[in-house]
Amino acid sequence: MADFKINLSEKDIPKNWYNLVADLPFKLPPPINPATAKPLKKEDLRPIFPISLIEQEMSGERWIEIPDEVTDILRIWRPTPLKRAVHLERALKTKCRIYYKDESVSPTGSHKTNTAIAQVYYNKKEGIKRLTTETGAGQWGAALSFACNIFGLKCRVYMVKVSFEQKPFRKSLMRMWQAQVVASPSTLTESGRKILKASPNCQGSLGIAISEAVEDAAKDKNTNYCLGSVLNHVLLHQTVIGLEAKKQLALAGEAPDYLIGCVGGGSNFGGLIHPFVKDKLKKDKLRIIAVEPFACPSLTRGKYEYDFGDTASLTPLIKMFTLGHTFIPAGIHAGGLRYHGCSPLISALHDKKIIEARAYNQIDVFKAAVLFAKTEGIVPAPETAHAIKAVIEIANREKKAKCIVFNFSGHGFLDLASYDKFFNGELKNYSHPLKEIRTALAGLPKV
Repeated sequence: MADFKINLSEKDIPKNWYNLVADLPFKLPPPINPATAKPLKKEDLRPIFPISLIEQEMSGERWIEIPDEVTDILRIWRPTPLKRAVHLERALKTKCRIYYKDESVSPTGSHKTNTAIAQVYYNKKEGIKRLTTETGAGQWGAALSFACNIFGLKCRVYMVKVSFEQKPFRKSLMRMWQAQVVASPSTLTESGRKILKASPNCQGSLGIAISEAVEDAAKDKNTNYCLGSVLNHVLLHQTVIGLEAKKQLALAGEAPDYLIGCVGGGSNFGGLIHPFVKDKLKKDKLRIIAVEPFACPSLTRGKYEYDFGDTASLTPLIKMFTLGHTFIPAGIHAGGLRYHGCSPLISALHDKKIIEARAYNQIDVFKAAVLFAKTEGIVPAPETAHAIKAVIEIANREKKAKCIVFNFSGHGFLDLASYDKFFNGELKNYSHPLKEIRTALAGLPKV
């Protein structure tokens, strides 16, 4: 091959986001207002979201224009390179060609910045002064803090307590961009106080942190809530990843046989794969694989049912693969994947068998991450390493020369404490007891 990196120019940054909903061969189950038991209306979301994002969330339009003000910020790091993992291929002695879309080059080190800029822009445009959010590993919290700093909005981040303690330097990033970072569950909200009263040593979860952030936003007319994954408009903003990747693969004369990404809520995975789903529907040999932790296996062990997006039942009901909104996963080091549910779009694709899902234990994932770092020179985030584990497994198994493409969703330079624990033999695999999963699923709302 001639090039290790396939680069685009800034004029190749997509002018529009791609909305997969327009091309689905089926209709998505509508979100439900739990108070009325009827499909959600736009006005139901007005207390926490700007109307522009609500319209994107419910849109059936194929293309939604990216504002020039958003593109101007995206140009700081976009387009991101598509890289050939030649040295990993050689180490594996595989015939496969492995490519990765390197989203770690963003200012905050992950793909999350793509939607953070868009969400803060629309909130700023509607006169909002302050935003709240949740974060697991801290990548989304850092991204929103960065975007709020650019547009001059205040920001409060409820960070899952186990990650708050495991990943101190992600907190430093958020504080660098003037955000307030709070360990969740906290005493600042009614939902946080209720959980701490029942479980004083609770390590927290994304579901709990969402409850706190939503409650905080709903109580202040000048404050809105932002979500880093799951919802349609979030995955919409991430499609710049897949749209760029399509152009880059065409330049390389390639068509993917495999598309792979890690999945918690589903944003980086959806961002890569959505522009390719039409190809999958036409060419069934294309395999699209979502990878999750075995300690929080919503796609592989959850149910496709209506559920709340948060622990305190403050959000609308959405149909998704879920482990139950009361499910609290173990404190694994891939904090960004510790969510009880998955994007309605990704869940529907999985239910229709358009995509596949698999789960891995964290020690195997860290082994894959170390091999990637040794060969390609970039330390992956623990979340990203789940995708790498699947890539290595497939490349080792394939006897033919296949094209494998995965999303390198973020670097792990601020996760080195987790790598130290791996090297010291302190990490343990964890499989959530089936009994506890069944207990959480028994509490699903009746719809």
